[in-house]
Amino acid sequence: MNNNFKMVAKTLFGFEEILAKELRNLGAGNVVEGVRSVSFEGDTGFMYKANLCLRTAIKIIKPIHAFTVRNEEELYKHIYAFDWASYLSPETTFAIDTTVNSENFTHSLYVSQKTKDAIVDKFRQTDGIRPDVDVKFPDLRINIHIHDTHCNVSLDSSGRSLHHRGYRTATNIAPINEVLAAGLLLLSGWDGQCDFLDPMCGSGTFLTEAAMIACNIPANINRKEFAFEKWDDFDQDLYDKIVTGSLKKTREFHYKILGYDKAPSAVRKAQDNIGNANLSEYIQVEQKDFFGTEKTNEGKLHMVFNPPYGERLDLEMETFYTSIGDTLKKGYPGTDAWLITSNLEALKFVGLRPSRKIKVFNSQLESRLVKYVMYEGSKKAKYQNRE
Repeated sequence: MNNNFKMVAKTLFGFEEILAKELRNLGAGNVVEGVRSVSFEGDTGFMYKANLCLRTAIKIIKPIHAFTVRNEEELYKHIYAFDWASYLSPETTFAIDTTVNSENFTHSLYVSQKTKDAIVDKFRQTDGIRPDVDVKFPDLRINIHIHDTHCNVSLDSSGRSLHHRGYRTATNIAPINEVLAAGLLLLSGWDGQCDFLDPMCGSGTFLTEAAMIACNIPANINRKEFAFEKWDDFDQDLYDKIVTGSLKKTREFHYKILGYDKAPSAVRKAQDNIGNANLSEYIQVEQKDFFGTEKTNEGKLHMVFNPPYGERLDLEMETFYTSIGDTLKKGYPGTDAWLITSNLEALKFVGLRPSRKIKVFNSQLESRLVKYVMYEGSKKAKYQNRE
């Protein structure tokens, strides 16, 4: 018997292809890429697995209703008519998240309010008592998405965004989002088959995500809860089997993952977060200024880092990015160096010709993930990398 149903995994701009690949590798059916989303099919166990294992998903939602809507009266009517008793009871708390992209509906909070009114009015009519709203810790989180005249109603199986992995308790200024970090690592081709370095590691997010990828550890194994755990049909035994089965697929890692930061406070925070993720045996963090270092390993090195933003450089952007290029050229032969920056103007000061540029977004900032290939002991490489 086929118990599969449609789900949608939300993601960041530019990550649709790698999320689709993740889903196929997990065993999803009918995978279709969208804009900042990928739809797929699976059963309840797969929904649990998707939340637990996907590295580049922000949320996993389960569509339960769809209709055409042109005004608030139609919205209220359709929501009121739906069989909410299959998902809610008068004792259940709920919350509504709304996204609108429509000429007819311009205020997401108003749509949420109208949806809430329809749901509670329905329960008052049928049960004489209404369920309460709890925006912080609801038993059921409902997702409303209106695009033009099409409305999708879904259940949010994740709850808090899946970038809340559960291991990061200490952060620096503007820490990189865990989903963004994992996606950038996958875009860079990181597969755990060589040594890894983040030379400006901050609170250690790249290091932690790199180790989890290398060891095939489920992305959200350290997370305290998912929204589906509060659903009436939650199957604890099935979920435990999914967790056990996913952990059996972890693998050993035979290389080194190293992080540098010149700030002692950042090193301590990174070490704390890495410890929270139970990855201290795989990752070493040292207090060092990248610009005074050189490659310490033989063989290939994979480097990914997020240089500090321009506003934190005391206006020494040109010097800073020039130093990045000089350090790579002088000290890091045999290295694939990837960096992300929203300061597109600053890249010219690196003095190296990037072999790849990938458009991504860091929060709301349009950015570039840039690759520099530092060849081993070749004069030709110096000319290839020179602007």
